[in-house]
Amino acid sequence: MGTLTADEWVAIQLSLKVAGVATLASLPLGIAVALLLARGRFPGKTVLDGLVHLPLVLPPVVTGYMLLLTFGRRAPVGSFLESNFGIVLSFRWTGAALACAVMGFPLMVRAIRLTIEAVDARLEQAASTLGAPPLWVFATVTLPLALPGVIAGAVLCFAKALGEFGATITFVSSIPGETRTIPAAIYGYTQVPGAEMAALRLSLVAVVISLAALVASELMARRSDRRGVRVE
Repeated sequence: MGTLTADEWVAIQLSLKVAGVATLASLPLGIAVALLLARGRFPGKTVLDGLVHLPLVLPPVVTGYMLLLTFGRRAPVGSFLESNFGIVLSFRWTGAALACAVMGFPLMVRAIRLTIEAVDARLEQAASTLGAPPLWVFATVTLPLALPGVIAGAVLCFAKALGEFGATITFVSSIPGETRTIPAAIYGYTQVPGAEMAALRLSLVAVVISLAALVASELMARRSDRRGVRVE
Protein backbone atom coordinates (compact mmCIF):
# COMPACT_ATOMS: atom_id res chain seq x y z
CA MET A 1 0.00 0.00 0.00
CA GLY A 2 2.96 2.29 0.57
CA THR A 3 3.56 5.13 2.98
CA LEU A 4 1.75 8.44 3.16
CA THR A 5 3.09 11.14 0.87
CA ALA A 6 3.78 14.72 1.90
CA ASP A 7 0.54 15.91 0.28
CA GLU A 8 -1.44 13.27 2.14
CA TRP A 9 0.11 14.32 5.46
CA VAL A 10 -0.82 17.92 4.72
CA ALA A 11 -4.44 16.89 4.07
CA ILE A 12 -4.54 14.91 7.34
CA GLN A 13 -3.07 17.75 9.40
CA LEU A 14 -5.40 20.26 7.80
CA SER A 15 -8.43 18.05 8.47
CA LEU A 16 -7.51 17.69 12.13
CA LYS A 17 -6.99 21.45 12.46
CA VAL A 18 -10.26 22.28 10.70
CA ALA A 19 -12.28 19.73 12.67
CA GLY A 20 -10.70 20.77 15.98
CA VAL A 21 -11.29 24.48 15.43
CA ALA A 22 -14.84 23.84 14.23
CA THR A 23 -15.64 21.79 17.33
CA LEU A 24 -14.03 24.10 19.89
CA ALA A 25 -15.48 27.26 18.33
CA SER A 26 -19.03 25.91 18.19
CA LEU A 27 -19.06 24.20 21.61
CA PRO A 28 -19.98 27.25 23.77
CA LEU A 29 -22.79 28.24 21.42
CA GLY A 30 -23.90 24.62 21.17
CA ILE A 31 -24.20 24.34 24.96
CA ALA A 32 -26.12 27.63 25.14
CA VAL A 33 -28.55 26.67 22.37
CA ALA A 34 -29.04 23.18 23.82
CA LEU A 35 -29.84 24.68 27.23
CA LEU A 36 -32.25 27.14 25.64
CA LEU A 37 -34.08 24.40 23.77
CA ALA A 38 -34.10 22.05 26.78
CA ARG A 39 -35.20 24.47 29.48
CA GLY A 40 -36.56 27.51 27.63
CA ARG A 41 -40.23 28.34 27.18
CA PHE A 42 -40.69 31.04 24.57
CA PRO A 43 -42.56 31.74 21.32
CA GLY A 44 -40.76 30.49 18.26
CA LYS A 45 -38.98 27.65 20.03
CA THR A 46 -40.09 25.20 17.35
CA VAL A 47 -38.80 27.51 14.63
CA LEU A 48 -35.43 27.82 16.37
CA ASP A 49 -35.24 24.05 16.73
CA GLY A 50 -35.98 23.69 13.02
CA LEU A 51 -33.33 26.23 12.05
CA VAL A 52 -30.72 24.50 14.21
CA HIS A 53 -31.40 21.13 12.56
CA LEU A 54 -31.86 22.49 9.04
CA PRO A 55 -28.32 21.57 7.88
CA LEU A 56 -29.14 17.92 8.57
CA VAL A 57 -31.89 17.82 5.94
CA LEU A 58 -30.55 20.31 3.41
CA PRO A 59 -28.16 19.06 0.72
CA PRO A 60 -24.64 19.99 1.92
CA VAL A 61 -24.04 21.80 -1.37
CA VAL A 62 -26.96 24.11 -0.59
CA THR A 63 -25.52 24.87 2.84
CA GLY A 64 -22.13 25.63 1.29
CA TYR A 65 -23.72 27.87 -1.33
CA MET A 66 -25.64 29.79 1.34
CA LEU A 67 -22.37 30.29 3.23
CA LEU A 68 -20.77 31.58 0.03
CA LEU A 69 -23.65 34.02 -0.48
CA THR A 70 -23.29 35.22 3.11
CA PHE A 71 -19.56 35.10 3.81
CA GLY A 72 -18.06 35.45 0.34
CA ARG A 73 -15.74 38.40 -0.25
CA ARG A 74 -18.50 40.27 -2.11
CA ALA A 75 -21.30 39.10 0.20
CA PRO A 76 -22.72 41.43 2.87
CA VAL A 77 -21.20 39.75 5.93
CA GLY A 78 -18.02 38.68 4.14
CA SER A 79 -17.24 42.14 2.80
CA PHE A 80 -17.96 43.68 6.21
CA LEU A 81 -15.58 41.27 7.96
CA GLU A 82 -12.83 41.87 5.41
CA SER A 83 -13.09 45.65 5.33
CA ASN A 84 -13.36 46.12 9.09
CA PHE A 85 -11.38 43.24 10.56
CA GLY A 86 -9.36 41.84 7.66
CA ILE A 87 -11.08 38.46 8.04
CA VAL A 88 -11.57 36.44 4.86
CA LEU A 89 -13.42 33.13 5.10
CA SER A 90 -14.14 32.10 1.53
CA PHE A 91 -11.47 29.85 0.00
CA ARG A 92 -9.56 29.82 3.29
CA TRP A 93 -9.12 27.07 5.89
CA THR A 94 -11.06 29.21 8.36
CA GLY A 95 -14.00 29.06 5.96
CA ALA A 96 -13.66 25.29 5.90
CA ALA A 97 -13.85 25.31 9.69
CA LEU A 98 -16.98 27.48 9.52
CA ALA A 99 -18.64 25.12 7.03
CA CYS A 100 -17.75 22.09 9.16
CA ALA A 101 -19.03 23.81 12.29
CA VAL A 102 -22.36 24.58 10.63
CA MET A 103 -22.76 20.99 9.47
CA GLY A 104 -21.77 19.46 12.81
CA PHE A 105 -23.67 21.93 15.00
CA PRO A 106 -27.06 20.11 14.87
CA LEU A 107 -25.51 16.84 16.02
CA MET A 108 -23.75 18.60 18.88
CA VAL A 109 -26.86 20.46 20.02
CA ARG A 110 -29.07 17.38 19.89
CA ALA A 111 -26.71 15.26 22.00
CA ILE A 112 -26.28 17.98 24.63
CA ARG A 113 -29.97 18.85 24.68
CA LEU A 114 -31.06 15.26 25.32
CA THR A 115 -28.64 15.00 28.23
CA ILE A 116 -29.77 18.28 29.77
CA GLU A 117 -33.40 17.20 29.49
CA ALA A 118 -32.48 14.02 31.39
CA VAL A 119 -31.06 16.03 34.31
CA ASP A 120 -33.48 16.09 37.23
CA ALA A 121 -34.87 19.63 37.33
CA ARG A 122 -35.48 19.27 41.07
CA LEU A 123 -31.72 19.39 41.66
CA GLU A 124 -31.55 22.72 39.84
CA GLN A 125 -34.55 23.99 41.77
CA ALA A 126 -32.96 22.97 45.07
CA ALA A 127 -29.81 24.91 44.25
CA SER A 128 -31.89 27.94 43.27
CA THR A 129 -33.82 27.70 46.53
CA LEU A 130 -30.54 27.88 48.43
CA GLY A 131 -29.85 31.22 46.76
CA ALA A 132 -27.57 30.21 43.88
CA PRO A 133 -27.92 32.44 40.78
CA PRO A 134 -28.98 30.74 37.52
CA LEU A 135 -25.50 30.84 35.98
CA TRP A 136 -24.00 29.24 39.06
CA VAL A 137 -26.70 26.57 39.09
CA PHE A 138 -25.88 25.72 35.50
CA ALA A 139 -22.12 25.65 36.09
CA THR A 140 -22.22 23.56 39.28
CA VAL A 141 -25.28 21.35 38.81
CA THR A 142 -26.54 21.11 35.23
CA LEU A 143 -23.26 21.13 33.31
CA PRO A 144 -21.46 18.46 35.41
CA LEU A 145 -24.46 16.14 35.14
CA ALA A 146 -24.73 16.79 31.40
CA LEU A 147 -21.00 16.32 30.79
CA PRO A 148 -21.36 12.93 29.03
CA GLY A 149 -23.72 14.55 26.53
CA VAL A 150 -21.34 17.47 26.04
CA ILE A 151 -18.51 15.05 25.29
CA ALA A 152 -20.69 13.01 22.94
CA GLY A 153 -21.86 16.15 21.15
CA ALA A 154 -18.32 17.42 20.72
CA VAL A 155 -17.15 14.09 19.31
CA LEU A 156 -20.10 13.89 16.91
CA CYS A 157 -19.33 17.40 15.70
CA PHE A 158 -15.65 16.54 15.29
CA ALA A 159 -16.43 13.35 13.36
CA LYS A 160 -18.91 15.17 11.13
CA ALA A 161 -16.37 17.94 10.51
CA LEU A 162 -13.69 15.39 9.68
CA GLY A 163 -15.87 13.84 7.00
CA GLU A 164 -17.57 16.97 5.66
CA PHE A 165 -17.24 17.41 1.92
CA GLY A 166 -20.21 18.99 0.11
CA ALA A 167 -20.53 22.25 2.04
CA THR A 168 -16.77 22.65 2.34
CA ILE A 169 -15.89 22.20 -1.31
CA THR A 170 -18.74 24.52 -2.35
CA PHE A 171 -17.69 27.29 0.02
CA VAL A 172 -13.89 27.05 0.00
CA SER A 173 -13.12 24.74 -2.96
CA SER A 174 -10.21 22.26 -2.75
CA ILE A 175 -6.95 24.21 -2.59
CA PRO A 176 -3.84 22.15 -1.75
CA GLY A 177 -2.39 23.13 1.61
CA GLU A 178 -5.24 25.55 2.33
CA THR A 179 -8.65 23.86 2.06
CA ARG A 180 -7.97 20.36 0.71
CA THR A 181 -9.07 18.21 3.63
CA ILE A 182 -9.15 14.41 3.68
CA PRO A 183 -12.55 14.06 1.93
CA ALA A 184 -11.58 16.56 -0.78
CA ALA A 185 -8.24 14.83 -1.29
CA ILE A 186 -9.91 11.42 -1.52
CA TYR A 187 -12.35 12.73 -4.11
CA GLY A 188 -9.50 14.26 -6.07
CA TYR A 189 -7.52 11.03 -6.05
CA THR A 190 -10.52 9.03 -7.28
CA GLN A 191 -10.58 11.25 -10.37
CA VAL A 192 -6.93 10.58 -11.21
CA PRO A 193 -6.02 7.28 -12.91
CA GLY A 194 -3.57 5.27 -10.83
CA ALA A 195 -4.19 7.19 -7.59
CA GLU A 196 -6.51 4.60 -6.07
CA MET A 197 -3.98 3.60 -3.41
CA ALA A 198 -3.64 7.17 -2.22
CA ALA A 199 -7.42 7.38 -1.85
CA LEU A 200 -7.43 4.08 0.04
CA ARG A 201 -4.67 5.22 2.40
CA LEU A 202 -6.53 8.41 3.30
CA SER A 203 -9.78 6.49 3.70
CA LEU A 204 -8.12 4.16 6.20
CA VAL A 205 -6.64 7.13 8.05
CA ALA A 206 -10.09 8.72 8.28
CA VAL A 207 -11.53 5.49 9.69
CA VAL A 208 -8.77 5.21 12.28
CA ILE A 209 -9.11 8.84 13.43
CA SER A 210 -12.90 8.66 13.66
CA LEU A 211 -12.80 5.35 15.55
CA ALA A 212 -10.19 6.69 17.96
CA ALA A 213 -12.34 9.76 18.63
CA LEU A 214 -15.40 7.61 19.34
CA VAL A 215 -13.47 5.30 21.68
CA ALA A 216 -11.97 8.27 23.53
CA SER A 217 -15.43 9.80 23.85
CA GLU A 218 -16.83 6.60 25.33
CA LEU A 219 -14.00 6.32 27.84
CA MET A 220 -14.36 9.95 28.94
CA ALA A 221 -18.14 9.60 29.25
CA ARG A 222 -17.78 6.50 31.43
CA ARG A 223 -15.22 8.27 33.61
CA SER A 224 -17.51 11.28 34.07
CA ASP A 225 -20.41 8.94 34.90
CA ARG A 226 -18.35 7.26 37.62
CA ARG A 227 -17.42 10.64 39.07
CA GLY A 228 -21.09 11.60 39.10
CA VAL A 229 -21.98 8.46 41.02
CA ARG A 230 -19.26 9.13 43.62
CA VAL A 231 -20.48 12.72 44.08
CA GLU A 232 -24.03 11.54 44.73
